Order: sequence, then C-alpha cells, then structure tokens
Amino acid sequence: MISAAELDSIVHAYHGNIFAILGPHQMHSGHYAVRTFLPDADSVMVIDRATQAPITALNKIHPSGVFEAQVSLSSRDGYQFEVHYGHDTMIIEDIYRFPSVLNPTDVYLFGEGTHEKLYQWLGAHVREVEGVQGTLFTVWAPNAKRVSVVGEFNFWDGRHHVMRHHAASGLWELFIPGVNDQALYKYEILSRSHGVLPLKADPMGVSAQRPPETASRVIAPSNYAWKDEHWMSRKAEQGYRDEAVSIYEVHLGSWKRRGSNGEKFLTYIDFADELIPYVKSMGFTHIQLMPISEFPFDGSWGYQPVGLYAPTSRFGTPDEFRAFIDRCHQNDIGILIDWVPGHFPSDGHGLAFFDGSPLYEHADPRQGFHPDWNTYIYNYGRCEVANFLYSNALYWFDEFHIDGLRVDAVASMLYLDYSRENGEWIPNANGGRENLDAIALLKRVNQKVYEHYPNALMIAEESTAWPGVSHPVYAGGLGFGYKWNMGWMNDSLRYMANDPIHRRYHHHDMTFSLLYAFNENFILPLSHDEVVHGKGSLLDKMPGDAWQKFANLRAYYGFMWGHPGKKLLFMGCEFAQGKEWDHDHSLDWHLLDDNHWHPGVKQLVQDLNNLYRRVPAMHYDDCEARGFEWLDADDSGASVFAFARKAHNDIVVVVSNMTPVLREGYCLGVPRAGFYQELMNTDAKIYGGSDKGNAGGVQTNTIKAHGREQSICITLPPLATVFFEWQSK
Repeated sequence: MISAAELDSIVHAYHGNIFAILGPHQMHSGHYAVRTFLPDADSVMVIDRATQAPITALNKIHPSGVFEAQVSLSSRDGYQFEVHYGHDTMIIEDIYRFPSVLNPTDVYLFGEGTHEKLYQWLGAHVREVEGVQGTLFTVWAPNAKRVSVVGEFNFWDGRHHVMRHHAASGLWELFIPGVNDQALYKYEILSRSHGVLPLKADPMGVSAQRPPETASRVIAPSNYAWKDEHWMSRKAEQGYRDEAVSIYEVHLGSWKRRGSNGEKFLTYIDFADELIPYVKSMGFTHIQLMPISEFPFDGSWGYQPVGLYAPTSRFGTPDEFRAFIDRCHQNDIGILIDWVPGHFPSDGHGLAFFDGSPLYEHADPRQGFHPDWNTYIYNYGRCEVANFLYSNALYWFDEFHIDGLRVDAVASMLYLDYSRENGEWIPNANGGRENLDAIALLKRVNQKVYEHYPNALMIAEESTAWPGVSHPVYAGGLGFGYKWNMGWMNDSLRYMANDPIHRRYHHHDMTFSLLYAFNENFILPLSHDEVVHGKGSLLDKMPGDAWQKFANLRAYYGFMWGHPGKKLLFMGCEFAQGKEWDHDHSLDWHLLDDNHWHPGVKQLVQDLNNLYRRVPAMHYDDCEARGFEWLDADDSGASVFAFARKAHNDIVVVVSNMTPVLREGYCLGVPRAGFYQELMNTDAKIYGGSDKGNAGGVQTNTIKAHGREQSICITLPPLATVFFEWQSK
C-alpha cells in the first residue's frame, strides 16, 4: 500500500521518483502490484496484450484517478490498460512499465562534457521500445523536483507524463507510446524553490512551432536522400585558403517577400528556386545565412536563439532546409550559417533559469548577463553546457552538410570585462580579464570541427587585437580558419565618407590594414551591421551628388576586391540598395528597373566576382604577404592607391583614384616589363561611369618610377579603380 502522503504527491504532481510508485512492481514470481495515475478516468482494466482478454480490474484508490491492484502476469510487459472515460474507452500502454534505455556511456560522456553527438539521444526521438512505437524524451534538469512531458497528446497537463529521474546525472527520461512525428510538446518543470515554471521548449528540440508560438515539435528520423556527393567529396580533399571566397550574406526574412503587402516569407524551397540561381549568376561562392537556429522575435534577426538545434520553422521543415543546402551544393555554392554561442535570451520558454536555477547561465550577473543585449551568458565552464554548445557546432555539419560557421560576437566571449565598468566583472583565476572557459570552448569547437571536417570554414567575428584568432590551437591560437577584418572595414568606410577634397588628410586609413593584413587569415566584411541602426546604406555613406555617390561606391568595391582577403557583402549592397536595411521588408528590387546606376553596380559586383575567381593573382595568396606588393602607398596628394597582387607568374596591378579628377598620363612603377592589359575599370559605361580608360591596356617603358626600372603611364578615371594584368608580350 502507498501512503496518503505519497498519494497526494502523485495527484498534485510533485513526487520526485514516480517510477518507484507507479507501474508494475514485482511482489513474487508472476505477481505484480500495478499502479497508475490516469486523471479523470472512471475505471481501468488490465488486459492481456496478446489476446486483449481482461485480467484484473484496478481499484480506484484516489478520486483523482489513482488505481492499484495485485495482478498475475506472465511477463512484466504482457499487459495493457483498457481505460473508461464515461462512454469512451481507450486501450493504452502503461508508460511506467518501460525500462530506462539511457546508454551509460552517453551519460558518462555528457557529464564529462565530451559527447560529440548529444542530439542523437537527448531531446525527442521517435523509436520503438519493446516492440511499441512512440517517442523517447530525455532532458537535463538536475535541480528540478519534477519534470513532465506535456503536449497535445495529454491536453498539456503535467500530471500525465511525469519523467523518470536519474539523480546522479540530472537527466530525466520518459518513453511515451503513440507519440509520433509532428507532435507538439514542452516540458513542465516543478522547481525546488520557485514552483511550476513557465512551460519550457526542448533545448535539444530539432524543430519548433512557427513563432510566436513556442512549442517544440517531434520529428521522425530524416530519410532525406542527399545528392551532393560530388561537392562533399571535392570539399573533403581541398581547402579554401588559396581559393576565391566571395560570400553573400543573407537575411532570409527580407531578401524577398510575397503577398500584396510583402507580408509573407519565402520558403526554403522558394530560396532554392530563386536565391540559388541569383547567387550563382552573381558569381558568389558562398551564401552566409544570418542565424538560422530558432528564435522567438523577428527583430532579433536570429541573434537571440532559443532553439540551437532547430532550423527556424518560419521558412519550412528541417528536411526542406536540407533540400535548400543540397541544391546549393549541386550548384557549387557553399553554405555558412551564423552561430551564436555568446548569449541567449530571457524568454520564459527558453534556457533562462531552465530548471528553476541558473543552469545554462552563470548565477552572478557579473558573469552571466549581457548589459548590452539584455541576454544571458552561457556558463562555459560547466561541462554539460560546454558540451551542449560543442555538440551543436558539429550537429550542423553532420545533419545539414553546412560548409562552415561564422561565430558571432567572439570578443564578447573572450573578455570578462566586455562592455563592463570596473566592479561589474569578476577576474579569472589568474586575476586577468580573459574568459578562460570561453577560450577553452572555442579552441575545442574549432579543433573538433577541423578534425571531422578539415576543409570547413570556421570564421570569427572578432573586433579586437586578440592574437592568433585564426592560428591553429597547437600554435597558441584560437583555432579559427578566418577572422573578419573589422579594422579594415571601419577604416575604409571612414575614409570613403570623407569628401574627396579632404581625403588627402586621411590617406593612411586605407593603407593601415596592410600593416597587419597577413597576421591573420582575413575576410573583408561589409555586413548587415554596416547598414542598420541609423547608419544608412553603403550608398548613403558616400559623399557627393548622385553620380559621385555611385562612382565612389564602385571605386570602393574595386579597392575591396583588389585588397588581400576573402570577401563578404550583405544582400542589397550588390545593387546599391538606396535605403537602410529593414528586416520587415523586402530589398528594393525595383531599383534595378529605375535607371542604369543600380544595374551598373550589380553588373560590377558580378564582374568583380568573376575576375576574382578567374585570375589566380586575385585570390591565390590572399593570406600571404608574398601575394601583395605596394607600388605606391603614399600619393596622398592625388588620393591614389596602387598595388600589385601576385601568384606564381601572374601579376595584377590595382590602381584606385579616390578623387573626381581625371588623371591622364599618371606614371607608375611596375614589377615587370611587358604589356599590362586593362582587365576591369569601375568607370566603364556599362557600370554607369564616364567611360574613361586605357583602350585595352598599356605597354611599359624604361622610365624609372617608384624605385622600379619599368613604369606604365595610364589614364586614371575619376573616382575609379582600374585592374591591369601583366602579359609577357
């Protein structure tokens, strides 16, 4: 018999070890005490599983629906319940008769923080247990008093499906028969000190309801048939360091929209049909998606994720996301996604105070709260939390064939005093400001990704002078493959914002980046961050009248594509979007129909990408000093920059004139004698320029210039960048 206190704890759902009471409990051979709690049931009959014949009626020992009886069974699993609710009858399984199926090795590795595939067993998994089809739920909530699975299948009532507690590991587990693909669910958690918490989405959920709804969704194992074998095998054999990498950054919610008022998102399948051909035609090598992990608020752009393992349902299902990536690869386009391990939001259904305690975050706000973003900071030093993040990085490669991660806000992870005043942060064990746990996590993530995917693109958005961000861990670095060159971006945009008459006084804003250009493997980013929050569009940043604005932007793009480093351009910038980016609206595609200037910029970016990919000197030694040579870095009076890009026997001379002055007969020392063919001129008529140039190219002469024996005398168009390729004859 069970006590009145135990009955009360079952009925009011605060018993912490429900499997010790409910289910079958062997008394002696063939005889079991069977107990169940079925709220609102009138009667329960134990029936034979094979024959459906009645065995024993259970006695109702509590009016709320607790039933009990001694039952003779041939085996522990040889029965079901026939349950009567008024005139309705249901045959169900006894959920408390199923054994734990947790693998001790999985549990051990999770506790140690070294499990590489948490997503294969934590979360919700459709499977068969003892011949019965259903879903196994497993969640980590060590400080909870009770955890229940709630969903449509039990009227969101936490009394029905209380989970088995594994106290040593803090895991809770329950197999629920009959719950299958597409079922919505959450966890109801009774905390030890704060009562029943707001219903929680599954931290390991692989799909979710369409926001603003917040439930997780059960997804059956994917049987998606990938068709990207050629891409995957080729990428397994070669890396990106000596290749052209030109990235198109996309916010899927606002690239294009449907509906009379632009209120409808495109789907992953729509993007496969429309975005991929566009990106391919423009010559970009990769698409970088702003965060794709599920997030509750459109205005966060995905940077406040609540479902790190779930591709957002705004645009479709996980398999439809797979199909989009597959189509990218079939069209020789790589996929990068923004990854946000630096913080998470305070939404009630998310990770914040998940089990009534600061589980994923630090308890002390000086360590666990971001003042800038009003978000929580992961406790990177907790093994299970680090494992949650580390496994998630691998998950996107394993399950979705992505080609790389751009890790958001790395600087905020590296420094304990990030955006904090004195007294608002806690030093590390050595008294310093470095976040040693975050550093260890980043190193480990990079090591493991490169161990499994040697040619992945691991990219850090890191805005400080932290040394060795893109150096291997064994050499003392953080282990990233690439780092965004935020210094180049800030310096060059500041320079371009000056009226050309004043640029001579800011000349070395454009040359300073070459002092450190080869200390890291850099990507030159013109990202979404440069066209939001009142900063205006890139076109808005350019001075002068309309003609000069477009000419400035074209010259700047030419300088960028000539400068060492991989390239990144935010959507809309490729056709000179006229207004600041708005995540609630489509890009202004109509601008391509208005005049020749916007189509001209679009054509220029397309041609720059093709030049960058086609000519080895433009990309081969992007990350090596041997691939770059200043020809003239000091002509501030004319605001001219001239340099050579080199690879093997290939030389390209890049010259930018950042004033609206036509300069004819401009003499420049060059590395070799021969003919310098004009490859591209951003002032060409096709781009909307004045069409001043060099009639196909120029021959060297023996006039010494800039410390070189040979020189060329060229026409420099106003506000333009010109590319010349050396020919031996």
